[in-house]
Amino acid sequence: MLWPDLLSLALRSISSHKQRSLLTALGLIIGIAAVVILTSIGRGIHHFVLAEFTQFGTHLIAVYPGKTTTFGLSGATISTVRPLSISDTISLQNLGQVTAAMPVIQGNARIESDNRQRRATVFGVSTALPLVWQFNIQYGRFLPNDSLENPRAFAVLGSKIQTELFGASSSIGQRIRIGDDRFRVIGVMESKGQMLGFDLDDSVYIPSGKAMEMFDRQSVMEIDVLYDSQASSEIIEQRIKQRLISRHGSEDFTIITQNQMLQKMDSVLSVLTMAVAALGSISLLVGSVGIFTIMTIAVSERVTEIGLLRAIGAERFVIFRLFLSEALLLSLLGGAGGILLGVFLTQLASVFAPGLPVQLAWNYISLAFLISFAIGIVSGVIPAINASRLSPLDALRAE
Repeated sequence: MLWPDLLSLALRSISSHKQRSLLTALGLIIGIAAVVILTSIGRGIHHFVLAEFTQFGTHLIAVYPGKTTTFGLSGATISTVRPLSISDTISLQNLGQVTAAMPVIQGNARIESDNRQRRATVFGVSTALPLVWQFNIQYGRFLPNDSLENPRAFAVLGSKIQTELFGASSSIGQRIRIGDDRFRVIGVMESKGQMLGFDLDDSVYIPSGKAMEMFDRQSVMEIDVLYDSQASSEIIEQRIKQRLISRHGSEDFTIITQNQMLQKMDSVLSVLTMAVAALGSISLLVGSVGIFTIMTIAVSERVTEIGLLRAIGAERFVIFRLFLSEALLLSLLGGAGGILLGVFLTQLASVFAPGLPVQLAWNYISLAFLISFAIGIVSGVIPAINASRLSPLDALRAE
């Protein structure tokens, strides 16, 4: 018997038991749809978090004060924390292939204008912020070039703070109070949005020296180093290390490249996507059990049909292919239906919940479809073998 004839018989058998076939395929439809939805959410979160990390560019190195060293003895861990200074920043800024270096101090303070006040994040930075963080001025100007050596009481507002304190009026040249100190507003940043929970638009930017005085800090919290896109991050990291060791006398700092952060984050998020795919695969397992059960029942219900086919000359291999074809068709129909349902629900979610990051993970979707095909083979083989082994006479007597 040719394959087209087998497929035709299989389709007739499936269509003649519509309710049973639908219930059988439903397990796979739900399973595949679950894989599509969960992996789309996982992939969406993956790209969202990576985009958050890379919105400041991809050629950044962060230097933090302090380094933990383990001496091989249980509990013998000594943490050495020494200040990173503004002079360290100036020194790193002069390294070859370093485009800019910026000290960062962060705190929270009360911001007051003439008749309005609120609390907001205050960043102590330098004139290099627009370049290092890829964050542009909307109007006015940013901190002057001598803000590291000669910090003056200048402030630049985030777009949200500007609206909250001054509304539609211009804030340029206005005086505000940050904590107990008075500052003159010289610029307003364009909208940047959030970065890992920090609203950069709801922030104020002042010289790092002023921020150290305001928050009573002896050192900067970190130094962000922007290097040339043609340079090797390993070479720049080594230069930073050598320069700071020569200044401090020892390696009392920690260097983290953006590539390291992205690689670790990428591996963690990949595991997350695989985990949610595994959760969806549980539904596929349930679907495979359903197909196996239904095909086993179909063999017992169609013993007479098998006997007639054997009596008119159908070989065992033909019977085997017939029942295997039915299982494959059910699994393929269930897989295709699950993909369509999952894609539809994913697109629906992106419309009604635009804040939920979703992105179709076609590699996982393709894998799920192949798994549904494999499920049809695996769950159909045993019932098909049992059907092919039935004796024609015994099958006919079963009626």
